[in-house]
Amino acid sequence: MPLIAAVGLLLPFASPLPAAATAAAQPPAPAADAKPAEGDQEARIRESVVKITATLRYPDILRPWTKQSPREASGTGVVIDGKRILTNAHMVLYASQLFVESQQSSDKLAATVEAVSPGMDLAVIRLDDESFFEKRPPLTRVQALPEVKEAVVVYGYPQGGSSLSVTKGIVSRIEFVGYNEGASGVRIQVDAPINPGNSGGPALVDGKMIGLIFSKLTQADNIGYIIPGEEIELFLRDIKDGHYDGKPDMHDSLQTFENAALRGFLQVDRKTQGMIVHRPAEEKADYPLKTWDLITKIGDKEIDNVGMVKVKENLRLQFRYLIQSLAKDEAVPMTIVRKGKPEAIRLPVPRKWPMLIEPLQGKYPPYFIYGPLVFSSASRDLAAALDRPGSPVGALLAMMGSPLATRRGDRQAFPGEELVLVTSPMFPHAIAKGYDNPFSKVVKEINGTKVKNLRHFVELIRDSKNKYTTISFDDRFSETIVFDHQEALKATDEILSDNGIRQQASDDLLSVWKKTN
Repeated sequence: MPLIAAVGLLLPFASPLPAAATAAAQPPAPAADAKPAEGDQEARIRESVVKITATLRYPDILRPWTKQSPREASGTGVVIDGKRILTNAHMVLYASQLFVESQQSSDKLAATVEAVSPGMDLAVIRLDDESFFEKRPPLTRVQALPEVKEAVVVYGYPQGGSSLSVTKGIVSRIEFVGYNEGASGVRIQVDAPINPGNSGGPALVDGKMIGLIFSKLTQADNIGYIIPGEEIELFLRDIKDGHYDGKPDMHDSLQTFENAALRGFLQVDRKTQGMIVHRPAEEKADYPLKTWDLITKIGDKEIDNVGMVKVKENLRLQFRYLIQSLAKDEAVPMTIVRKGKPEAIRLPVPRKWPMLIEPLQGKYPPYFIYGPLVFSSASRDLAAALDRPGSPVGALLAMMGSPLATRRGDRQAFPGEELVLVTSPMFPHAIAKGYDNPFSKVVKEINGTKVKNLRHFVELIRDSKNKYTTISFDDRFSETIVFDHQEALKATDEILSDNGIRQQASDDLLSVWKKTN
């Protein structure tokens, strides 16, 4: 799919994917005889759309002991029920300061983040001064998907001016696609002009909010994207307990059922349609899907040979769209054909699916400095930094057989597994004489003991009684590094002092390092 860029000033870690629909709890609608005049309605809408400014301190992925320089960003938010403001996650992730102002006031009110979903690019913030909401009612939200060609009005504070901007367009496409960090969802495409700063602003049809602006296609004119109301409602329902758990989803690898030879191979008639299981998510004996199963229905909806289901007249979406509405106790009903016979199953659709290399999701990377080397755990953000255009590192890692390349899409082999790697170029120091720079190399063993994760790595160094520390790497070509342990500890202090580094490790690992048996 085409690359998209978020509409806010900055979206360093974005990438889009599932969805569902129910009616959101809204403030009572005005009685028919008390319908507000169009001018009054417009005034209320404008009062409920706010400008958000943020000071962002992104992590310095290759220098994890510090942060990037502060950057100023601005975007949009919208008042919702509960005296809260809804906006995009990329507007508030790594924000050290967050302020809200309305169109009628230049006062900047301090705000804090209540909940965030980096994957679906949604966030809720609260104000320290809740009197702000007394004259700013929440916008009425609807969850029903709009019709293609319906007129849509977009509100926000894009670049090019300081006052509220209003643009118009039509709904041009509705799809189920990838969002960020493995999440999936319905996405509405509109042709209303959208620019940096519109992020987090509402899109309205007939005065009601159908979704939230979050991105645009960068190399095309007037192709913008909206997170629909049903995705917003799923997010708000999820965070009622104060924590975002994520969306239920299936993780099996599927293939289409278009080739005629597949029909005879699977012993099914011409009328049967569905999607073939290429690789089940689990290899356990009791897992309900097996290789070559044909998934024909989700709930009572028939799945066609390319994985689509009819949602309503003139709208077909990928069948995974229905998982969120059908999931109960993290499982969905499906019908499969196995060896020519239909069978009803309940497929697990967990909200959490731990991967070996996970995104940071608004956290700062952990780190540990030992001698001239800086160690951290692998993250998708780090992998993306190494794969940046023009960098030879990604290709080199693949050639060397590094797990950072070969295990990029793997699940954890055991709970808590991490790849530990040298995350920064080696500091210059006499102790490193004669060694190649092991930047980006994955650690395999410390003193012959296989490293499980970064915490385990720190414990192995901390508890070592050996005179020498051996560090071996998990690839075909890297040399093994040997340090005199006491000299490495002394070099660590010198390097911290010479480079103005405040502490040897991130807070979580510093407590591990200082713990004595």
